[in-house]
Amino acid sequence: MRQSKEPKEGDFITIKSYKHDGSLHRTWRDTMVLKTSENALIGCNDHTLVTEADGRRWVTREPALVYFHKHYWFNIITMIRDNGISYYCNLASPAVLDREALKYIDYDLDVKVFPSGEKKLLDVDEYQLHGAQWHYSTEIDRILKHNVLTLVDWIEHKKGPFSQEYVDIWYSRYLELSRQEQ
Repeated sequence: MRQSKEPKEGDFITIKSYKHDGSLHRTWRDTMVLKTSENALIGCNDHTLVTEADGRRWVTREPALVYFHKHYWFNIITMIRDNGISYYCNLASPAVLDREALKYIDYDLDVKVFPSGEKKLLDVDEYQLHGAQWHYSTEIDRILKHNVLTLVDWIEHKKGPFSQEYVDIWYSRYLELSRQEQ
């Protein structure tokens, strides 16, 4: 996750997701960086402007911790809502951070985890459609299926972003940094 001028805690970065064909999929402006390390980046989106590929714009509704790792083919969004914690996990290429943004390729499949703990695999039809359209290799298919299993294991064992301790630590840090910004 290293770059020439690594963002520091409290800095803001842009996140860009692309599709396999190289087209821009979605952009998040002003994600606050909470932690960077050699392998990972943790940030927070809170009322963050999101721009879709078709130009449509919207603003995130609640605080969401974001977790990107340079070795895993997924990223994790922890949505902190009044009715509990929800997770949205994108199956995606490992993130790369450059001067412009943190970037990754979105591979359509998503795992949603509800506050009750129920898990749901989403967008299988989109994955199959794009896989045929853009010729996802058998290697990418194998990697993504393996990473779904890793992700489900993390969810079931409340590992990393799925632990209450992680949410408490990083959301508290976000609130602390936000107060300093004002």
